[in-house]
Amino acid sequence: MRRDPIIFEAYRNGYLLSTDRTRLDPATVHRFLAGDSYWALGMTLEQLQRALDHSLPIGIYAEDGTLAGFGRLVTDYAIFAYLRDVFTLPAHRGRGLASWLADEIRNHPELVDVTSWMLATRDAHAVYEKAGYRRAPHPEYYMTVPKPDEAEAREP
Repeated sequence: MRRDPIIFEAYRNGYLLSTDRTRLDPATVHRFLAGDSYWALGMTLEQLQRALDHSLPIGIYAEDGTLAGFGRLVTDYAIFAYLRDVFTLPAHRGRGLASWLADEIRNHPELVDVTSWMLATRDAHAVYEKAGYRRAPHPEYYMTVPKPDEAEAREP
């Protein structure tokens, strides 16, 4: 039976980390992901909304209540969790918010027993290492279905 998870919140240095969906501003999240990220360029608002509906969104909010950072977790709440779409808005960078999000979400009471955590990053390994993530010990075990633009790049 699918139900909404409990709301988890934590505070640090004037910032609030929250899984409360009612706080989230999807338009701000979409603007960054579709326009400024390398991994979700061109994502439609409809795609984002569907993704939010089927995952656990995590917002980081400044003292004035505006969005400072974001991530979302794709999880079964029992064994596996995949952290993705993590970003910090420019005005809030350099404060360790992404590392905090990646670490703190593991304290969510419905996630503390999850044993397999993953994420993918092209350029922020040091950020996630601060949160306890390490390179996959056997990358040769993992397989993916390439995105269309990645598959075309491999064609001769």
